[in-house]
Amino acid sequence: MGLTMIETQLSIQTADGHMPTWVVHPDAGGPVPMVLFMMDALGIREELRDMARRIATVGYSVWLPNLYYRDGGPSFDPSILAQGRMDPEMVRLNDSLSTAMTVSDVGSLLACARGHASVRLPAAVIGYCMGGRHAIAAAAAYPDVFAAMASMHGGRLVTDQPNSPHRLIARMRARAYFGWADQDAVAPPEHARIIQSVLAEHSPESQLEWHIGALHGFTFPERYCYHKAAAERVWNRLFTLFRRQLDGSSLGKP
Repeated sequence: MGLTMIETQLSIQTADGHMPTWVVHPDAGGPVPMVLFMMDALGIREELRDMARRIATVGYSVWLPNLYYRDGGPSFDPSILAQGRMDPEMVRLNDSLSTAMTVSDVGSLLACARGHASVRLPAAVIGYCMGGRHAIAAAAAYPDVFAAMASMHGGRLVTDQPNSPHRLIARMRARAYFGWADQDAVAPPEHARIIQSVLAEHSPESQLEWHIGALHGFTFPERYCYHKAAAERVWNRLFTLFRRQLDGSSLGKP
């Protein structure tokens, strides 16, 4: 018989308001390691909750915050992407959400999580698309908390700014996984090479994996670009990473 899940909607007080955060975890055997799930630019929707449920059923407490709460927490229709269009409001929210904002938000979320009966640390932080850069920033800002970090088809990971996500990798203690689509205009090959160079210097046990034939967003099962074989490979990598870094391991243990 499989684990029974408990699903809860929390409202977490932050410096800028109340951040809705959906939590799913097993109802027995806790506390269990925490996985912080950073959403993509389309916002919170059932597709993300289903992905969080898949993680929780393996034995984790998964926290999915609505990072757009400052603007009312909207979500956007994935079907427009298949038409080659971008919702202007989605673009605006993506552009305006800084890593400084989400690092502050994660601090508030962790303060709540530390007192939650389902959670034990260390934790993992994962991010998809837009969430990839915010996952890196969180792992860099809270290196004593996050033992694992994963970015799937992350966008804007390499910029010319001093706080570019790739420059933050050196501050992490987490073992990292980067799932890279080889046909991703948002994350070009030159960015992958820069990330690989940083990992080789600062986190040689981490991995950047190319997924051949995959497009940006390939892990999302309801997206036009879903690539089942590559997406299942990513699930395997994530669960292997979690077992190694979270299940009875000390922070940073190789």
